[in-house]
Amino acid sequence: MTKTDHMPLAEPVSSSEIPDAAIAMIDAEGTVVAWTQDAQRLVGHSAGEMVGRSALQALPRREDALSAAAAFEQCRAQGGWSGTVAVRHRDGRTLTMTLRVSLLWGQGAATRWLVSGTDIGALSSGTADGSVRESLLSHAPIGIVVRDLQLRCAWANDAMESHDGIPHDRRFGRRLKDSLPGFEAEALEVVMRQVLESGTTMVHEYRAWPPADRRREHVFSASFFCLQDADAKPLGVCSLSVDVTGNRRARERLAILSEASTRIGSTLDVMQTGQELAELAVPLLADHALVDLVESVSLGVEPSARIGTTNGRLPLLRRAGLASIDPDIPELPWVREEVIHPHPNSPFAAVLRMGRSHLEPVLDTHAGPWVDHDPVRAQRVRDSGIHSLMVVPIRARHCVLGLALFGRSEEQKPFQEDDLLLAEELVTRAALCLDNALQYARERTAALTLQRDLLPHRVQGGAAVEVASRYVPADMDYGVGGDWFDVIELSGARVALVVGDVVGHGINAAAAMGRLRTAVRTLADMDLPPHELLAHLDDTVRRLGEEDADDPDQIPAVVGATCLYAVYDPVTRRCTMARAGHPPPAIIDPQGHVVFPDLPAGTPLGLGLGLIPIESVELELPEGSLLALYTDGLVESRDDDIDVGLHRLGATLAQPGSSLENLCSQVIETLPTQAPVDDVTLLLARTRALQPAQVASWELPSEPTAVCTARQAAACQLSAWGLEHLVPTVELIVSELVTNAIRYGQGPNRLRLIQHQVLTCEVFDTNTSHPRPRHPRILDENGRGLFLVAQLSRRWGSRSATDGKVVWAEQDLPATAVAGCAAIPGDDCFISTEPKAPPTSPQAHEGKCKK
Repeated sequence: MTKTDHMPLAEPVSSSEIPDAAIAMIDAEGTVVAWTQDAQRLVGHSAGEMVGRSALQALPRREDALSAAAAFEQCRAQGGWSGTVAVRHRDGRTLTMTLRVSLLWGQGAATRWLVSGTDIGALSSGTADGSVRESLLSHAPIGIVVRDLQLRCAWANDAMESHDGIPHDRRFGRRLKDSLPGFEAEALEVVMRQVLESGTTMVHEYRAWPPADRRREHVFSASFFCLQDADAKPLGVCSLSVDVTGNRRARERLAILSEASTRIGSTLDVMQTGQELAELAVPLLADHALVDLVESVSLGVEPSARIGTTNGRLPLLRRAGLASIDPDIPELPWVREEVIHPHPNSPFAAVLRMGRSHLEPVLDTHAGPWVDHDPVRAQRVRDSGIHSLMVVPIRARHCVLGLALFGRSEEQKPFQEDDLLLAEELVTRAALCLDNALQYARERTAALTLQRDLLPHRVQGGAAVEVASRYVPADMDYGVGGDWFDVIELSGARVALVVGDVVGHGINAAAAMGRLRTAVRTLADMDLPPHELLAHLDDTVRRLGEEDADDPDQIPAVVGATCLYAVYDPVTRRCTMARAGHPPPAIIDPQGHVVFPDLPAGTPLGLGLGLIPIESVELELPEGSLLALYTDGLVESRDDDIDVGLHRLGATLAQPGSSLENLCSQVIETLPTQAPVDDVTLLLARTRALQPAQVASWELPSEPTAVCTARQAAACQLSAWGLEHLVPTVELIVSELVTNAIRYGQGPNRLRLIQHQVLTCEVFDTNTSHPRPRHPRILDENGRGLFLVAQLSRRWGSRSATDGKVVWAEQDLPATAVAGCAAIPGDDCFISTEPKAPPTSPQAHEGKCKK
């Protein structure tokens, strides 16, 4: 016998628990006296081939037989044996089997042996449930009884007496219903007759009260085998009984825990999670259940105190869950969402402080500080009949989030330690759900705060456009995503309109969006053309990605983004726009005609612009035109093509005369009813045009005398606009800017004044270099011009132009001037509104001013 393991008798589990179990009976000499169909299926030998022969012939080699003989002698000495052996199948192959040999007693102290074998290969390929059952039953004693054809007991082992309490002298020669009368005995005899008639193995569960534990009902699983003689005729029936009470309870607990995984934590609402825990516990575990959360937890805020650091101050609790087997009982002292003040000397307070469970099998409601503290509630507890109590802390990350209370009233059996273990497991699962909800609430609050700070609170288009916007996140729970929009007021009454989309949702996308929005605003202050701005933004996105790639633990800041950037000039009514992988804008003229301009798509940001460079397109728009900038979530859906979404958007916006707010609302209302798959952003801008009387410009020669002419022209125009108080300041600004243009430029220059929300003074020259302020020393004679401009103006800057650059400065206007900025100029000044031609020479203008 090839023996890889041996031990004193270790009782097997029943054949219902092990696939292809083989049962055989041998006498004291090792001769097979009974065989089973299961044994034939396992090793291939029939009853005729095995009964009456030595069991050792099934072993493959002679040395195995010698080892088996030695093991048989060991069986005699130890009363049984178990181990692994190699057994020869009838077809010649060798099976590795686990054999268990059990000693049976008969009348007159006769002995026989019952051998059960299992193919290890079949067992290892069994289901996971089989492995679980095997581990649960591995230490359970096996009761074995062999009965004749009249179902009288002929053989039995010692373990059977521990199951039913029947000694051998009262068992031998008797039927089961004679030794153990009752319904269960009759049911078992019916099963045994069926086994004898069919020759198949059957399993039946029954209840009994073993002598070692008369107070508790036990559940036994009995497997019945038909024993056959050499002619394959029934000799009797063999039963193997296993106490599966623990196994059954384990299955019940596994079922409860499995149900908990689906019923607890269905939402991210902490109060709902508490209610789900209470409803699951009743009646599976308790007759009544309460779940009280620390009040801050009920509000979605993590508790600040950790276990053992409450410093004597107990937190308030709020009742989140309530369940009872009879919720209509009026005397139950429980109200959901009420605030609970735990008494400092109560067991509830101790659980809160130390984070350890409290088990009170017999509840004392007649004495104790908490009873004296709230006698009315204590009386109601007594009236409810609750006699046993468990208090389990809800713990997560070294903090107590609350308490779970379980009570019994109808079930007379008090709570035991195994009930407490199950309750703690249930509460642990609920605590994980609560902790996830708190983390979600914390991240959501942070993300909302972040996006609230990053997105514009109020968009204004100045004198250039009227604007309105909508933002609908795909993740309505988080309320944040990667879409953004912006309206940036530029110099010269112009305005920049921006819509962008960062891939993803949640706080990471919001943070990436904030970085890109900040970058766009910074680049917009440089007054770059749209295509140059997006090129710089592409570089920014790539650098951010490269920085994050250096840290393997860092989530990439931006994994993909698109953007549309447009600049509208109300003086020329021209709009210059470019896009990087973003949907094109919709343009609706004052008559309601809709067009999606053929704007080069470009590549999304972060992919590099070497293959498909970004290009700008300039369009002239009639006053009152409507620009619609949006993200793809507005026009794309799971079911429809993007053309359907574009048509829907255009049809909704083609309503001349409608307010922008109404149009925004109508567009959002046309979205599919199901939750959007992506964030939705819409920015509407209706264009305005400055009146001719609000703009004045002059061509200036590149000579020193032009400085005086420019000052006089500006002063004359300001007087015509009723802005005499600004004349001294503007004269200084004009003088400095024109002087720099003449000094560093080589061609003709131009001065332009624009009156809108502010007064803008612009000087155009042919030099492409942008001015930089100097920091002159005390004795330096030059370098203070731009410093004076900065001190005298609201803000100043420069931007590139077609044939050079523009240096500009702004002055605040009084409220009356802003309201009536379309004042008619006087006859003393020549006003040139673009594209009308200005005077041909500064001398002509100088003469008019002097007049």
